[in-house]
Amino acid sequence: MLAPHTPATAHQATLIGLGAIGLWSTLAALTVLSGSIPPFQLTAMTFVLATAVGFVWARVTGQSLSLLRAVPAGAWALGVYGLVGFHVCYFMALKSAPPLEASLVCYLWPLLIVVFSGFLGGSRLTALHVAGALVGFCGTALVLFDAAGRPSFSGSLTGYFLAATAAFIWASYSVASRRFRHVPSLAVVGACAVTAVVTFALHLVFEEWVWPQSPLQWIAVTGLGLGPTGLAFYLWDEGMKHGHVRLLGAASYATPLLSTALLALLGLGTLSPMIILGALLVTAGAALAGR
Repeated sequence: MLAPHTPATAHQATLIGLGAIGLWSTLAALTVLSGSIPPFQLTAMTFVLATAVGFVWARVTGQSLSLLRAVPAGAWALGVYGLVGFHVCYFMALKSAPPLEASLVCYLWPLLIVVFSGFLGGSRLTALHVAGALVGFCGTALVLFDAAGRPSFSGSLTGYFLAATAAFIWASYSVASRRFRHVPSLAVVGACAVTAVVTFALHLVFEEWVWPQSPLQWIAVTGLGLGPTGLAFYLWDEGMKHGHVRLLGAASYATPLLSTALLALLGLGTLSPMIILGALLVTAGAALAGR
């Protein structure tokens, strides 16, 4: 049987989940700094590191990897569905639509998490939850407009459809993980290992291997594997299973805006009045949903 593994309180689990949101805000910057490595290869490389992070997670939390033998088949299937499905759709979307717009469509997932959470047993979706999610979504949508308020939405419908599919996959994976709250987050290590294998196979079919060309690129790849595509998944699993799901869903709207701010800080992008206004709306939306 699986050993019991729960944080002391739901508030602690929520704080752990917020740590994942902070790590995901570095995803875009580290991806840009990683250079011209093909997306499936980059995913495979980073998920190898994510698997290694799982071994460290096991040691830090005092869990044995033998627990993986007792993980139910449903939990394995859900983990593979979430990590493989999301990343395949996400990177395919980036190939067929402008990256900024595709990424923002993908960030429909926080809104979907808040909505899907209404299907959890003993949970009731209120007007404040819906209002907070919609306000946060409007804040994210503002990034699609330029400084003059003109829409800058263009590109392939296929890319946007794939981005929306990725959003659905991640939201449904996140909320459904609540059904396996008795399964320790250590189980994520298995899903990370499968994701590494699957995306490496996709790389062999669709791409050619490209080594990082500088120490900075190596640092970026390592940072991706240890942070936003590594530790973040273990933190998020804890938050989704034991924390306040709707608050985490609403707070997730900060991710694309924090990401854009970090890009600007590193000289890899620029802030606009729409970004600043969007940040205020995101904060208001998270406050509403958190009530």
